[in-house]
Amino acid sequence: MRRQPPVVAVLAPIAALVFDSACARPPKLGDPLKGLTREQRSQFDRGRHEFERVFTPETGLGPLFNSDACAQCHESPVVGGSGDEVEVHATAFSAARSSCDPLAEKGGFVIQQKVTPALKAALGIDSEPVPAEATGTGKRTTPRIFGLGLLDAVPDDAILGLARWSDRGRNGVSGRPNRFLDGRLGRFGRKAMVPTLKEFIEGAYVAEQGITNPAVPTEETVGGLPLPPGVDPVPEPEIDRQAVDSAIAFVRFLAPPAPKELTSAACHGKRTFYRIGCADCHVAKLRTGGNSIKVLAYKKIAAYTDLLIHDMGPDLADICLGRAAPSEFRTEPLMGLRLSERFLHDGRASSVAEAIRLHGGEASRARLAFEALSDRKRKDLLEFLSSL
Repeated sequence: MRRQPPVVAVLAPIAALVFDSACARPPKLGDPLKGLTREQRSQFDRGRHEFERVFTPETGLGPLFNSDACAQCHESPVVGGSGDEVEVHATAFSAARSSCDPLAEKGGFVIQQKVTPALKAALGIDSEPVPAEATGTGKRTTPRIFGLGLLDAVPDDAILGLARWSDRGRNGVSGRPNRFLDGRLGRFGRKAMVPTLKEFIEGAYVAEQGITNPAVPTEETVGGLPLPPGVDPVPEPEIDRQAVDSAIAFVRFLAPPAPKELTSAACHGKRTFYRIGCADCHVAKLRTGGNSIKVLAYKKIAAYTDLLIHDMGPDLADICLGRAAPSEFRTEPLMGLRLSERFLHDGRASSVAEAIRLHGGEASRARLAFEALSDRKRKDLLEFLSSL
């Protein structure tokens, strides 16, 4: 008669797997997603090198730029975080036609605040001028880029589903998607106009560093005027496809910040977060769809955003972009919120509490509910938010 193995012997390997899974340490801040293949880890490491690469005018920098390296802005507390830079954007909005002109032919919508010595000598300027046609300007702080690969992998249908749910107008909230110029669904940027992470990074190379690449091979103009001869010595494109793809891989594989373990007070605060309506826009979890990259497929991400644009009221309004009016902004992802030192799109708030009190428009009801909380409940809510 065949002897059956002891139950303990059968269950032990299963218990070990469960234990290992439960005790698996999350990635450290700035580390890649867990589970990368050897080649993907190599791409990530090469991409970090590209992301930290410092450009000079002799290697393609400028002649208009905001920074000389990606990591120069995305630097705190580690590479991939935010920075202390604040840049200027400008567009022209027509309320009568409900149309937005990004002023691309006039040097917008990103207004570069630095120029190379050659351009300064040629034109006598220290920064690009804001186009006279602009109806609005806005300041922008540097966003964290942790976990953006997972947001890139959220299916369009999931975002549109949230828009349909939001469109019921619960609590005065009715988010909607923004669209790129060709009609594709947007998700990146403070106005959620850029559809993909790939395009977001390709465009940033030119807009932020003046580095042309195969996807964006043309230098920007100076307020609509062509560059003077001799100020841009490096032929276009100034970096090749491999360099851009490496930088994209680095950002794609950056892990999101792991939230802190919740205290009892933070647990109470989380319940308040839902009760007063914060989660109507700051949707706690999104899920990625099928993906050829295994570590991005069917993953839950605690992003606390719906990737939709919402009317935040006239006090926060600045520029338009795509189909987003001046007062409309994408719900800011709250993952990694505790790493921030300044808050809102332009950094005007010095604390989370101040940022909440500046919410208007569709967020007015949640703001009023926050202000009506007892001191204890408000403190618990802020403790929850400081755990993200």
